[in-house]
Amino acid sequence: MVVPTPDLPPERSEHAHWFSSEVLPHEADLRAYLRRAFPSLRDVDDLIQETYARIFRARSAGKVNEARPYLFSTARNAACDLFRRSKIIPFTGLAEVDPATVVEERPAAGEALARAQEIEILRDAIATLPERCRQVFTLCKLYGLPHREVAARLGISEPTVNAQIAAGVVRCRNVLRARGVVSDHGS
Repeated sequence: MVVPTPDLPPERSEHAHWFSSEVLPHEADLRAYLRRAFPSLRDVDDLIQETYARIFRARSAGKVNEARPYLFSTARNAACDLFRRSKIIPFTGLAEVDPATVVEERPAAGEALARAQEIEILRDAIATLPERCRQVFTLCKLYGLPHREVAARLGISEPTVNAQIAAGVVRCRNVLRARGVVSDHGS
């Protein structure tokens, strides 16, 4: 039973109680997840506030069954929206995920968890790349820099940038394939 807060109507008091008991306890894990999954993210606090606003609206509309999976998928979607607006390419696209599912506002909990695991596997795959390959791959694929700019920044030729990207894509795809994220046919 929810005890109404004197300053809030009963339905708002119930939402506030739900939020403080079901959502806020996951904030530290959410922050760690966002920093790990989206290392180029500049303002985690703003993204968390946007996530809270979205999950609170969804809860008010009766769309949230379990807080934690919904919280993490909502944060992922908010991050993808932020990257899309700022024209930075989110690295979830590298897993050849259907873009419609990446920006979906209400994924099922199982799908959200699977997507989070795919992102984690992709992050691990990128981490296994040799240093130069990882630099080139990250600058081009994650930050969306043109090959010419990457070549100038790193003091290498554009054909070297192209070769490093190709090698990075192949190596990441092999890791994703070995972990069951990408099929043998590339999708």
